[in-house]
Amino acid sequence: MAKDRTNVDYGGPLRRLVLAVLVLALAATFLIWRIDSPRVERFRAQVTDRIVPNMDWAMAPVTGTVNLIRDFQSYRRIAEQNAELRRELRQMQAWKEAALQLEQENARLLDLNNVRLDPRLTYITGVVLADSGSPFRQSVLLNVGARDGIVEGWATMDGIGLVGRVSGVAQNTARVILATDASSRIPAIIQPSGQRAIVAGDNSAAPPIDFLENPDLVRPGDRVVTSGDGGVFPAGLLLGQVAADPGGRLRVRLAADYERLEFLRVLRHYGTEPVSDTTDVLGPAPSALLIEEGTE
Repeated sequence: MAKDRTNVDYGGPLRRLVLAVLVLALAATFLIWRIDSPRVERFRAQVTDRIVPNMDWAMAPVTGTVNLIRDFQSYRRIAEQNAELRRELRQMQAWKEAALQLEQENARLLDLNNVRLDPRLTYITGVVLADSGSPFRQSVLLNVGARDGIVEGWATMDGIGLVGRVSGVAQNTARVILATDASSRIPAIIQPSGQRAIVAGDNSAAPPIDFLENPDLVRPGDRVVTSGDGGVFPAGLLLGQVAADPGGRLRVRLAADYERLEFLRVLRHYGTEPVSDTTDVLGPAPSALLIEEGTE
């Protein structure tokens, strides 16, 4: 009689054996990696050199995905910048047309009125060497001085607005006190109201307006120019625009860029000649004209 053969299940013991081998391998790896020995360190380095370079293929999809996301973000930023540049270019073209029209209109008005500008109001350009670096004194140093004919008291501009005045002249350098300095006092006119005031520096970026005749006639955004009173600054130099601080005090938002003072124009201004004889301006009296006509 044939003997019955029963099927033996080897799956359970095999799984337990594999699990035990895996646990032993992980424990051995942990111990090797925790042992502080030169030989073990060399062994770890060799294992790392063999295994890590061969794992690049596994990181390739992740690296490619990250690079793709970064490229997409970069392209989106470039598209936004291009759109912004196009908008700014359209605005610049509009401003250019407006500037050309104003220049042509100004030239026609000067020709119609036969305006003669002061030929003595020329300038010499100097390079800003250094600033005072003090919070209590606002000044810069120029590389022009007495050898270039610089005179103390002359006004300086950055090409757009008034910057300050020359307060000290050496042979090769000149010191310029800025309009923001606490010792600066500039007589000004606020347009279009024609109100006269004093722009007094207080070591801040926006000096306040003092001694204003009628503050009710002044609005934020009005132009502020020099009045020429006192004979220090020529009349008509742009200072900036009127602005109101949180406390309601009127200040001047200066037109000059004080953050980037690289070159300054020193205006040659010799002042206005005082009138000593009024007859040279008013002419002879009417009675004298009648006497001359009678003698003729």
